[in-house]
Amino acid sequence: MDKPIKKVVLAYSGGLDTSVILAWLRETYDAEVVAFCADVGQAEELDEVPGKAEQSGAVDCVIADLREEFVREFCFPMLRANAIYEGEYLLGTSIARPVIAKAMMDTASEHGADAISHGATGKGNDQVRFELAAMAIDPRIRVIAPWREWDLKSRTDCIAYAEKRGIPIGVTKEKPYSMDRNLFHISYEGGVLEDPWNEPKDDMFLLTRDPKDAPDEPRYVTVKYERGNPVAVDGEVLSPATLLERLNELGGEHGIGRVDIVENRFVGMKSRGVYETPGGTILQKAHRAVESITMDREVMRIRDSLIPEYAQMVYRGFWFAPERLALQALVDDSQKTVSGEARIKLYKGGAYVVGRRSDNSLYDEAFATFEEDEVYDQSDATGFIRLNALRLRIRALRGE
Repeated sequence: MDKPIKKVVLAYSGGLDTSVILAWLRETYDAEVVAFCADVGQAEELDEVPGKAEQSGAVDCVIADLREEFVREFCFPMLRANAIYEGEYLLGTSIARPVIAKAMMDTASEHGADAISHGATGKGNDQVRFELAAMAIDPRIRVIAPWREWDLKSRTDCIAYAEKRGIPIGVTKEKPYSMDRNLFHISYEGGVLEDPWNEPKDDMFLLTRDPKDAPDEPRYVTVKYERGNPVAVDGEVLSPATLLERLNELGGEHGIGRVDIVENRFVGMKSRGVYETPGGTILQKAHRAVESITMDREVMRIRDSLIPEYAQMVYRGFWFAPERLALQALVDDSQKTVSGEARIKLYKGGAYVVGRRSDNSLYDEAFATFEEDEVYDQSDATGFIRLNALRLRIRALRGE
């Protein structure tokens, strides 16, 4: 029989759901609750969070500034792998979950907590991501997922629960969709977006201009890479989080990084999501450009064949799993020569590679030129072609 739970660390935002969860945990488990809030660049005012947590009965409130760690240790490794889920999604929500879970587990350890709790629903991916990460870090941790346990079924039920118990909640107008923001992106889903035929309203987007309203003149930006990691923008060396913020601003101004997709959730259902990832889109394009002149063809082919696997691991919450770590080791080894610069043209919603250069470049104009050269014997191609055609010729001859 499990021991009684004495202390719980709750992933807390100060909103309706987590305020109700905090009170429900105290009432249901008769346990102390430590409110945990992760700052991953969601651009929300966090100063009032400790006061709200205290009013709701928390014994402590921890706010962790994870912005630099998030970009350096989670976004950048994922970008080194060029991870894209189902061809379009740059995994902005998925990649934030493991850094939050890691910091939350650190807090649980520091406070001697028996359990952690979160407000993710039983239908989504986040419950899987948080709990897989938590169990990989401490297999003994207990997880309380109220939306899978309690009898509250809606926002109306939560409001009634809060009012009955005097839980302080701000009365806010419910948005026609759900939004999740961090330094890498913003996601929108649910509500009016549940009909995949509905076009998102122009006023929904927060990070990017409508491409038709973007500047009429293009903006050129140069991104410098060292061993697969971006280190400077337009010649200015920046910290990971500051670099991403800078590219978010530039990309957003020019309408870069909007994606509207129907994706396959890990739990089995399809879900419509709309995403804004301006800085991440620029970085993905720039990284590919530097790789194109510095990376061996066969190494790139093998790495690229594994991109769907890597992306799926991130999407499904297996960041701390041995298979992701093994694949990351291969990816990082492939990045040893990926140093150089890419020049990107930002214009009316498009990010176009227009230049790339590197001291490690494998591109040699002497070999690639269409003009006369002294390094390539074109007659060598005859034997090359005939050998590659041998199996095709044999197959054709057998069919005659």
